[in-house]
Amino acid sequence: QVQLVESGGGSVQAGGSLRLSCAASGLDFSYRCMGWFRQAPGKEREGVAAICVNGENPLYVDSVKGRFTISRDNPKNTLYLQMASLKPEDTAMFYCAALKYGYGPILRRSFVDYWGQGTQVTVSS
Repeated sequence: QVQLVESGGGSVQAGGSLRLSCAASGLDFSYRCMGWFRQAPGKEREGVAAICVNGENPLYVDSVKGRFTISRDNPKNTLYLQMASLKPEDTAMFYCAALKYGYGPILRRSFVDYWGQGTQVTVSS
């Protein structure tokens, strides 16, 4: 069965960095567009970043542009999210997602085929 297992979350102070990883199995990772979502308490889950097979033209939500970088290692079936200059408002559960197809200008939950279980990121001021 499909498994997406996130790791790398934790607690950091504002201005710090974290790198999230998502190990994928049971799916055709090399042919899939992949994404990261996040959900803060009391808020809807939002798309943060997405990347397709060749890594060109990744998508970022405006609030993370210039601070977060999405990347992938196809031979290792692993998706990454490098997060820098973290802010308290980045505090959320972060989810890895395998997309059904590609993505448009906004990464929507309806694009998702499979979800990971999430990893918590907490940024203190």
